[in-house]
Amino acid sequence: MNKYENLTELKTASEKIYDGVILHVYKDTVTLPNGKTAGRELIRHVGAVGIVPMTDDGKVYVERQYRYPLDAVITEIPAGKLDSKSEDRLAAAKRELKEETGITADEWTDMGVYYPAAAYTDEKITLYLARGLHFGAQNLDDDEFLNIEAVPLPQLV
Repeated sequence: MNKYENLTELKTASEKIYDGVILHVYKDTVTLPNGKTAGRELIRHVGAVGIVPMTDDGKVYVERQYRYPLDAVITEIPAGKLDSKSEDRLAAAKRELKEETGITADEWTDMGVYYPAAAYTDEKITLYLARGLHFGAQNLDDDEFLNIEAVPLPQLV
């Protein structure tokens, strides 16, 4: 017996209610641990990577980017979605860092997986620390606008 079996929900039905470019929304029915049923609305996501590009003197390169849902410019680490669930995550991280910032790195450290909103999406973001930075030209998508800024880690935290 799985020690968390008393917490597990069993999917009994699933209906796709929206199929977008990035988001795929489902309405599922589950059987709860107590035998009752409940509805679950969730977003399926291909996955993403996030990168913390850090200089030798402890500065982190961040992006200032307008985010429409928040109607605000926010501070983010470089990040991007995978092209497919099977894409190599480190390769995706290297691609996204170069495209968004023009930065390449000599050293990559896998910092683990982050689930940004586990209550309603299966999105999984693998985080990397990038060191030994080299700077080049950005190659942004046509609909991507962002500013790059180096921030001391204590200030960023």
